[in-house]
Amino acid sequence: MTLNNISFILHKPQLSENIGACARAIKNFSFNKLLIISPKPIFPNDKILATSVGAKDIIKKAKVFNNLEESLNEIDILVATSARFRNKNINHITLSDLKKFDFSKKIGFLFGSEASGLSNNEVSYADYTLQIPSNENFRSLNLSHSLIIIAQILNGLISTNKRKFIKSKKIKKATKKNINNMLSLCIKNLEERHFFHPKEKKPIMLENLRSIFYKLNLSEKETRILSSVFAGLTKKR
Repeated sequence: MTLNNISFILHKPQLSENIGACARAIKNFSFNKLLIISPKPIFPNDKILATSVGAKDIIKKAKVFNNLEESLNEIDILVATSARFRNKNINHITLSDLKKFDFSKKIGFLFGSEASGLSNNEVSYADYTLQIPSNENFRSLNLSHSLIIIAQILNGLISTNKRKFIKSKKIKKATKKNINNMLSLCIKNLEERHFFHPKEKKPIMLENLRSIFYKLNLSEKETRILSSVFAGLTKKR
C-alpha cells in the first residue's frame, strides 16, 4: 500500500503533548511511520503515550535519530513544511500540488520545532517546501495541527488516486543515502584542497552545495559516476 510510503518527521519537537497528538493524527488517517529527531523530552514518556490516546503503537514503533541526515536514508522525496518564504532556489509547492506526486515513492514530510520551525540548513535537505495557507497576519500553526492537515489531504489523494506511474526497471532514483555518500566524498576532497575559504563561509557553502545536489533528481547510477569523478580528482598524475 502506498500509505506505507509516507513518513512524518518531527525535527527537535519540544512538547510531549505535541508528539502524542502527532502520533494520533498519523493513525487517524491510516499512516504508520513517525520519525523523530533529537526530541527535547525523554522519548517515550507517560505524557506522550497518554496524549497519543489510541495511537500508542505509532509511538512504540517510532524511530528516533540524532540528526536529520540519518533519518533520510530511506526517503526518496523530502518535503519541508514552513510558514516562512525562503529566499532560496528551491521548489515551493502548495497543498494542491501534492496531487501531482508519485506516491509509489517514499516521501517524507518534515516539521520543525514548535519554537523556531526549520532553519535554512535543514530546508537545504528538502526537494520541496510546502506552506499551508493561513491568515497572513497569524501564520503560526500548532505542530500537530499542521501535520493533521497534511495527513488528511494525503489520505484522500492516495485513496482516490487511480493514476498509474510507469516505472523503468533500468533507472532507479538515488536515495538520500546515495546522495549523502557522494556528497561526503565531494566535501572531503574539497576540504583537502582548502576550498572552503574563508572558514566562516563554510556552513553556507555546504548548505548551498547540498541543496544543488538534492534538487538534481539523480539516479543511483549518476551518483556512482559522480563519486568516481570525485575520487579520480584525488589521484596523483
